[in-house]
Amino acid sequence: MEPAEYALMDNAEDRMWWYRALHARLAAALAGAPGPVLDAGCGTGGLLTRLGRTDSVGLEYDATAAARAAVKSGAAVARGSVNAMPFRDGAFAAAVSADVLCHAAVDPTAALAELHRVLRPGGLLVLNLPAYQWLLSAHDRRVHNVRRFTASGARLLLARAGFSAIRTRYWNGLLLPVMVLQRKLLARGAENASDVAAFWPWLDASLHGITALERRLPFPLPAGGSLLAIATRDCGSS
Repeated sequence: MEPAEYALMDNAEDRMWWYRALHARLAAALAGAPGPVLDAGCGTGGLLTRLGRTDSVGLEYDATAAARAAVKSGAAVARGSVNAMPFRDGAFAAAVSADVLCHAAVDPTAALAELHRVLRPGGLLVLNLPAYQWLLSAHDRRVHNVRRFTASGARLLLARAGFSAIRTRYWNGLLLPVMVLQRKLLARGAENASDVAAFWPWLDASLHGITALERRLPFPLPAGGSLLAIATRDCGSS
């Protein structure tokens, strides 16, 4: 991403409703997972900080973001690409990657092969992915996203990479109409900024409350702005 977008992320990710909702879902998916845990594409370290695990390791391509992530989280952060990770085979018991496979510089097939390689047999993989190619917008252009995903497409990619026990679930569905309105009508021009910004406190609290309500629903929503995918590296795969 551009340096300005990393700066926005760094300033917003500890309090903005979107990051709090995202990190809560990822932390819940990783709860009880043995370590060490890799955050592949850790940005400026918000998720590493939220996890608060002494066995967490970050990987980030941008040097400034990697340095900031290490300071913010206190975790070890390596510089490198998710397309060719600087870790040995089977180095991690779990891995998480949030909104990374969507980036222009990332090859999803190569990145998933690398995540498979650095996970131990039986290791847990947790992904967050932006949903629906038709939702590409000015926000995506600002953060260099070139692809968005469906549940079926994500399951196919994970299966081809050697993962099993694949589960997918759309989320941020209650706010999907608002997202469509914002991205496809109100802020659809090339000059528009990304959605990462400071919100009025009452609005931020309201949006976060809606995501919290959605998490308590006893059934999955059929659609959403994001897609959570959880899978396991087969014990017998190599």
